[in-house]
Parts: sequence; C-alpha cells; structure tokens
Amino acid sequence: MAQILGIGSRINHPEYGKGVVTNVTSKMYWVTFIENGLETIDVDAEFEIIEAAEDEVDTVSFYEIERSLRGILKKWSDVSEIVPIADKYKGGTMILQPKDTSLSNKEIPIDTFFHKIVMLRDRLRVMEQKINSSNALDDQDKVDLQQYITRCYGSLTTFNVLFKNNSQQFKGESSKS
Repeated sequence: MAQILGIGSRINHPEYGKGVVTNVTSKMYWVTFIENGLETIDVDAEFEIIEAAEDEVDTVSFYEIERSLRGILKKWSDVSEIVPIADKYKGGTMILQPKDTSLSNKEIPIDTFFHKIVMLRDRLRVMEQKINSSNALDDQDKVDLQQYITRCYGSLTTFNVLFKNNSQQFKGESSKS
C-alpha cells in the first residue's frame, strides 16, 4: 500500500500541476491546485510528491480554513474564485447556427463563453453584497432587489452543465430555503 499523504503535502500532478493536499480520506485527496483550483484525486493516482507532510489527525483541515477564508474574501472584496469548467467541455466549441442556411455559423470557444458566465455570476454577487450593505435602501427595497437577483440566478441555471463543481452552480428561487 502506498504512503498516505497528510494535509499540507505538496504534489505535482501530470494534468493539474502543482498543488497542496487540503483534505484526506482513505480513498481520496482533496488538492487545491495553483492553476486548476480544488480537485479530488484517488490516493493511488500517479503524481510526484514534492514534500510529504506527516499524516496527523487534525480537527480542522486546511480545506475548511481555506473555505472560510474564501468566504470572507468573497464577502468583502471583488476577488473572484477559480471556477473550473466541466472536463467534458474543456477546449470545446460552441456553435451558433442561424435558421437561415445562407448565413454562416458563429463558433465561440466554450472556455471563453464559460468565463463570461462566471464573470456575470461574480458581478451579480457583488451587486447583491452592495445592495445588502447599502444604507440608502430601506429593508423592503433590499428584499425587492434581492428577489430580482435571485430570479436572475434562476434564469442562468441552464448553464449549470458547464460547471465542474455543483457548489459553484447557479441557484434560483426554488433551491433557496
């Protein structure tokens, strides 16, 4: 059986690049990669160990700390998170085909389209934060504007298939409690 790496171990994965192990189970590593964000990989996957950390029991993982830090940064800044596209769409092309066959198709790299969708989502989140922290709006105005933003998220759920991680997808009114 291969050595189980501890939280904080640094690796170099042939597909995802360099990263840090942020959570461990008996079968999986949660690794935050510099270029690709959070990925899960099998413990027996092929990768180079740059620096192994002792496998110690930790009540709070780096993953939980990182998630908390990301939440704080998102709440108080314009910083956007790394949002990976679903593997099946990486490098793909979106083709817009007009009904009129005499007109030519428009091809758009799907990565470019996905980036614009993520930017739109991030800007909606910033607008939501600005509304919620506004002193110029009364509570009813904030609620009304928040409902419009929630409907915008709902309209964008069509694009959820492009997101690799379900937690980063759009959520509309029906999924809010």
